[in-house]
Amino acid sequence: MTPAGEPVHPALRRLATARTRVLTAVALSVVLLGGAAAYTIVAGRHAAGPAAAGVPVDAGPGDRLLVRSTAAGSYGRIATVDRAAPAGPRRVSGVSCDRVYAAAGTVECLRPDGPLATYQLAVLDARLRVRSEYPLVGVPNRARVARSGHWLAWTVFVAGDGYNGGRFSTRVGMLDTATGATVDTLEDFTIIRDGRAYRSADVNFWGVTFADDGHFYATMSTAGRRYLVAGDLSARTVRTLATNVECPSLSPDGTRVVFKQARGGDPARGWRLTVLDLATLARTPLAETRSVDDQAAWFDDHTVMYAVRRGTRAADVWAVPADGTGQPSMLVPDAESPAALWQ
Repeated sequence: MTPAGEPVHPALRRLATARTRVLTAVALSVVLLGGAAAYTIVAGRHAAGPAAAGVPVDAGPGDRLLVRSTAAGSYGRIATVDRAAPAGPRRVSGVSCDRVYAAAGTVECLRPDGPLATYQLAVLDARLRVRSEYPLVGVPNRARVARSGHWLAWTVFVAGDGYNGGRFSTRVGMLDTATGATVDTLEDFTIIRDGRAYRSADVNFWGVTFADDGHFYATMSTAGRRYLVAGDLSARTVRTLATNVECPSLSPDGTRVVFKQARGGDPARGWRLTVLDLATLARTPLAETRSVDDQAAWFDDHTVMYAVRRGTRAADVWAVPADGTGQPSMLVPDAESPAALWQ
């Protein structure tokens, strides 16, 4: 368990056994950044190329879901399923990612970069051809694309923050695909907590969801508490809206976020999927009572979808009504990281 309340990614367990190598890689990346401590992104490498061998996949707008397959024989590969029959046949590409998300024909793929414990952000087009690649410092954890397809956000686990005793924490990065501009960390933004300016060395961010190309929501932790924050990219500010909110995801109509709420305020007790009305801040616990460790997504304005793990590698995408009624049902077997391409 990280200090921010995020569970340890499976890759971190492998990294823990090779801690010296990871910290050395992080230190080397910091040197390459000219002293910019533990930023999540460095320089871009732009290269267009064909997708890896596999069935052609259309990740552009349409009546489909994009997912990361967890099925035997196609583990980790990007796939699509029909909206009307998500549990039916799927088209599986040859492109593999640790985390994936898509919108408006832009696909964000967080994946390993070479044999060492290093990773990259690959920006793909609707045919999964590489538009650009960026090295990442950290282990991928969350990914989101703005509805326009212009802005991307990701969360990685990093090591070496002084306040954290050398344990793993989280870092958010963002990319404007139209201009190449980056936000290397939200920790430099001006923080307004409970209406007052706030500053602390232990501030952590993760789980971004975009409202539009200039505004977003995310989780911020500090002093043992987790907040939903609203962010403004041009003003470089975030302000707190509510407590005990992790990994928000904005509804298509922009009025609500679905998030994981720590039971009793303690992440060690697990999470309950909950919907927050942004106008009233009223909370609606959903009918899914299992502890769901995921940044849920929206199937449509009335239904949310999320991954439920079955062991270390296997997972299925489930769905549940967003108003607290009904029962959860399996949507896409052997899959995770869902994105609705028709929104």
